[in-house]
Amino acid sequence: MFLLASVLTVTEATHPLLLPNYGFAAVAFIIFLFLGIVTWSYRDVANRHANKAAAKARNDHSHDADH
Repeated sequence: MFLLASVLTVTEATHPLLLPNYGFAAVAFIIFLFLGIVTWSYRDVANRHANKAAAKARNDHSHDADH
């Protein structure tokens, strides 16, 4: 057990982390916040052009009846 602890101590001393522990949490929070904002911005895209979708659906059904 002592050997493992000494190896981990030497490894940590020669290869410190890029950020402190809370830095990784902050980066993850910022990424998820950004992705949430992007998702939220597309919240009503399907209903923006409902009249065009309805007109297309009517044309498609009337076209199918001719065949």
